[in-house]
Amino acid sequence: MDLFEYQARDLFEKHGVPVLGGAVAETPREARAAAERLLPQGGGRVVIKAQVKTGGRGKAGGVKLASSAEEAEEVAGQILGMDIKGHTVHRVMIAPAAAIEEEYYFSVLLDRANRTYLAMASREGGMEIEQLAVEKPQALARIAVDALEGIDEAKAREITEQGGFPAEVADQVQAAVQKLWEVFVGEDATLVEVNPLVTTADGRVVALDGKVTLDGNAAYRHPEHAALEDTAATDPLEAKAKAKGLNYVKLDGEVGIIGNGAGLVMSTLDVVAYAGEAHGGVRPANFLDIGGGASAEVMANGLEIILGDPSVRSVFVNVFGGITACDAVANGIVQAFGLLRERGDEISHPLVVRLDGNNAQEGRRILTEADLPLLEQVDTMDGAAERAAELAAASAAPPVAAK
Repeated sequence: MDLFEYQARDLFEKHGVPVLGGAVAETPREARAAAERLLPQGGGRVVIKAQVKTGGRGKAGGVKLASSAEEAEEVAGQILGMDIKGHTVHRVMIAPAAAIEEEYYFSVLLDRANRTYLAMASREGGMEIEQLAVEKPQALARIAVDALEGIDEAKAREITEQGGFPAEVADQVQAAVQKLWEVFVGEDATLVEVNPLVTTADGRVVALDGKVTLDGNAAYRHPEHAALEDTAATDPLEAKAKAKGLNYVKLDGEVGIIGNGAGLVMSTLDVVAYAGEAHGGVRPANFLDIGGGASAEVMANGLEIILGDPSVRSVFVNVFGGITACDAVANGIVQAFGLLRERGDEISHPLVVRLDGNNAQEGRRILTEADLPLLEQVDTMDGAAERAAELAAASAAPPVAAK
């Protein structure tokens, strides 16, 4: 989960990272009230920053200075509602202006390729790190961080030395880096980035901007993180699926997908996309992995989510029986039809089922005898994908007029 800047700032403050004051506003009037409180801290100026989860806010006009509460209200009104790279601004952060002497860069992230953590640091902050990495790769230090040792005093000193930070602020930078590591570990993050980390005119090192990505796999350890989720931007179907404990991601296609196992589901997306090329460009409508649990309730919940997507025209259930045998899956599908009927959610789209693996023959027999409406069985994965794509394309075709 990516956080907004104001949320990252709050986490920084919680862990002792040096930051400036700040407030968030959703209306110009709220921005004015916040500015009145913060203007004295910024020497009579505040900065109003659009809160969107993308870069390039300044270039888009989403970051502006104000010298009075009235001006802050006016500027907030200009920024709220803006579209920045496809993200609508619903709130702004108001912070005291800082007298910046120098700008630096620091981040720590999960380095999946090398199965470790990586710290990146540079004396040249403020610009987009991707640009710096391309134009001046020698200016960006990359330091591996051992997961067990973390960033202690010695590692923090190594980071500041390789990053080329000025000697007069090295101690402060090292202290900030160690605190940022505490954020990374304490909040179970996969990324903590500060750009810029600055030296102010009075010699202080302060984190002026922050970006944090939290690891969703650790959410059970942090119930307080639920309050950080941007529910307004979450797809309603994804939110509903999450509430039901389903691994669901909405896509832009027409064939609903249910599978057991992430690898199988990913392969299913590929074969449906390939088959759809011959049927007007039909594509997968979602990723839905029911894992090893193919109970009636799980299957019914999955079908309910998929059929709630108005773009879906057919559904492909692709199951390879392993620990969960195909006969259990088949019984789950049969019972799911009953559960959906009880909920008032009749199956309204063709359903193509492919069962293979453990007890596949018995599973097919169960489905055949159940004679469920709109359900077809196809023995092969490619054949089932072809049929699901064909049915999706057919349901989109205009009706043929009677002669």
